[in-house]
Amino acid sequence: MLGLMAGFSSLSLAWAAEQGSGLTRVTLLPQWIPQAQFAGYYLALEKGIYRSNGLDVVILTGGPRQNLEGALRSGEATFITHFLSSALKLRENGLPLVNLAQVGQRSALLLVARRGSGIRRVEDLAGKKVSIWSDFAVQPLALFRRYNLDVQVIPQGATINLFMRGGVDAASAMWYNEYHLMLNAGLNENEVTLIFYDQHGLNFPEDGLYCLDKTWRDQPELCRRFIRASLAGWEYAFSHEEESLAVILRYAEEARTGTNASHQRWMLRRMQDIILPRQTAPPLGTLRKEDFDTVCRELKSSGMINHVPVFEEFHVGASN
Repeated sequence: MLGLMAGFSSLSLAWAAEQGSGLTRVTLLPQWIPQAQFAGYYLALEKGIYRSNGLDVVILTGGPRQNLEGALRSGEATFITHFLSSALKLRENGLPLVNLAQVGQRSALLLVARRGSGIRRVEDLAGKKVSIWSDFAVQPLALFRRYNLDVQVIPQGATINLFMRGGVDAASAMWYNEYHLMLNAGLNENEVTLIFYDQHGLNFPEDGLYCLDKTWRDQPELCRRFIRASLAGWEYAFSHEEESLAVILRYAEEARTGTNASHQRWMLRRMQDIILPRQTAPPLGTLRKEDFDTVCRELKSSGMINHVPVFEEFHVGASN
């Protein structure tokens, strides 16, 4: 990692020598509220990594009230973070998005199933009540089809209450978020079976960095510097946990998210598992073609998209 950071520093100094002291103002809009899910960007800003790459970055506050598409079209946001599946749906609907860097490498979405309901493996979901989020229904429905399961699907709301009160046998959760909330609410780890989609041929990489195709075509070097700095921010965040937590909590407090250090520590560690999985992985920021194909196939099968973009035209930044 030190070698990687040294490389980034050399590139940054060379760029600064060529361009002088001027900084280019850009804005980043994460798709959700300030939390450890976006730690790398906060640390790249706080530690001057963006500035050393010639960028004056403003990180906007994301969340349910923000419109990512509108922010990009209006110029309010230069870059956004978004799930790969969501970005592909936006592109299908006419927003010319390109993937600059695929930060998350494995899906954090999972099913948490009660062992008391007899669920030890995927096949045991047959005949059970399973709650899923409407916005993230493609993976669970594909899983049910893959194993030919007749499952009673229940709409899942914004809380974990239905599952915690025994209203369903299994529920959707993000590994870095709702699952930890379940544990904090009294759920014992040995009481549940965790079903990860990436372990069943349905890996949907989630958070990536995006911009409009025009931004990439008109300012490719600006985009490359933003990618380099952002990925360096993630490297720094993972190797300086306590410092990162302090920064994350400050951003969260300013946004009044109501979080705590324990939850953000869990989230930061899970983000490291998601972004830097222990198994053999491509260089940070790479979107694997097989993952892209999996997501496109399932989105098309579910009627979410009709056209699959050319891979090399969609994933442009990290490899160019």
